[in-house]
Amino acid sequence: MTRPAPESSGGTPGIGLLNEKHLHASLKAWCARPGDRLETNVDGFVIDIVRGDLLLEIQTRNFSAIKTKLMRLAESHPIRVIHPIAREKWIVKRAKKRGRAVRRKSPRTGRVEDLFWEVVSVPQLLSHPNFSIEVLLIKEEETRRHDGRRGWRRKGWVTEERRLLEVVEHRLLEKPDDWLGLLPEGLESFTVADLARAGGIRANLAQKMAYCLRKAGFIHLAGKRGRAYLYSVGIQ
Repeated sequence: MTRPAPESSGGTPGIGLLNEKHLHASLKAWCARPGDRLETNVDGFVIDIVRGDLLLEIQTRNFSAIKTKLMRLAESHPIRVIHPIAREKWIVKRAKKRGRAVRRKSPRTGRVEDLFWEVVSVPQLLSHPNFSIEVLLIKEEETRRHDGRRGWRRKGWVTEERRLLEVVEHRLLEKPDDWLGLLPEGLESFTVADLARAGGIRANLAQKMAYCLRKAGFIHLAGKRGRAYLYSVGIQ
């Protein structure tokens, strides 16, 4: 899926570009349309893409880092976060010493619901009329290098770069029905365990999903089933 590049950019040239990562830059190029202004200062914040009144902010991870920025801008501007999730990932490991790099396909497959690992930092924004999220399901390549002083969780391997290979699907989450559409069909009253089982997701992700939807007011507590909280769709 490809799009034409914008005809021109606005704002101060070079703002935010010096340390821009490959994945972020590629996604910005994919999202940009003719007439968009890139790297533009709005209310003291640098915005990746300004499209008329709409602000587009590309965030590959760590929503908590831009929480203040999003909350302030949403008060006076429509703002949309563009977030990629790797449906397919290829991992390239650079040899510790001289030798050929090893490339393999990760067994993990990303899905839209993985978004809740991030939006748990800003659940109150999901119901804000000026806020929306566009999820891009992508194919990406992640290059790792060995660093004995870092990356102890991965036996010394640290991520060096992420590269966009292809955008395969995108989904806009803007209205309550868009968010409720992430619930498995027919799940009107449920526990976290029900959500995890019906959605085929991990229990801790289902917990974050229920928390976010409740904080946004899209679902509410309806009592208990044994020791587990019971949720229902709709505002109480």
